[in-house]
Amino acid sequence: MNNAHEARQMLRAHRYGALCTLSKKFNGHPFGSITPYLVDHDGSLLILISTLAEHTKNIHYDSRVSLITHNQDNPHIQTQGRVTVVGTAQIITDKNQADSRYLRYFPEAQTYFDMHDFSIYRIMPQSLRYIGGFSKIHWIEASSYLVPSYPLVQQENDVISHMNTDHRDTMRRYCQHFHKIEVRHVEMLGIDCDGFDVRADEKILRCDFPDMVLDAQQARHALIAMSRAAK
Repeated sequence: MNNAHEARQMLRAHRYGALCTLSKKFNGHPFGSITPYLVDHDGSLLILISTLAEHTKNIHYDSRVSLITHNQDNPHIQTQGRVTVVGTAQIITDKNQADSRYLRYFPEAQTYFDMHDFSIYRIMPQSLRYIGGFSKIHWIEASSYLVPSYPLVQQENDVISHMNTDHRDTMRRYCQHFHKIEVRHVEMLGIDCDGFDVRADEKILRCDFPDMVLDAQQARHALIAMSRAAK
């Protein structure tokens, strides 16, 4: 596993970050805000923002942004892992796919989708600052971080439907083995080249694949191997 892969996995494991935009009101002064985000299949970030929000006005003024996220369960701020994404934000055109994927992770956002002033923007990384721990500090270029299109992107809904229909007991074992928690209700929310996410009762849990998977067949083999490990 290389630094780019580790940085992607860290970003995928978290659900919100500090978004920094360049202020239109204050002549380019940095402006920070907290926003939920979702990592898309290729590694870019999806954020749902309102046209009335200050950070949206700033993005329209200057599309350059950064977003930092960190290990939100670790109280040791200075020594924990974190990733800063430096890139540009643009309103998306592939609306239907992004909307449905975002809502699986953030169903409470449905009310925002019903309003006319909220849209999904994509943060396309240019570089990333990855701090994986003490003395593990790297700059990562987008060319090594971003993942070109792969078949699992189009196969995701079928895999999710299959897992939620036939393999909920298996996913409970994943939660018990990899996260050490017992859960009653579990459903898969998304799967990508680096792993998958499940909603386990009230939590969203991330399970990483040891190696990248690019299609449903490779994902099946990885899921079976994890199931055997969880028995």
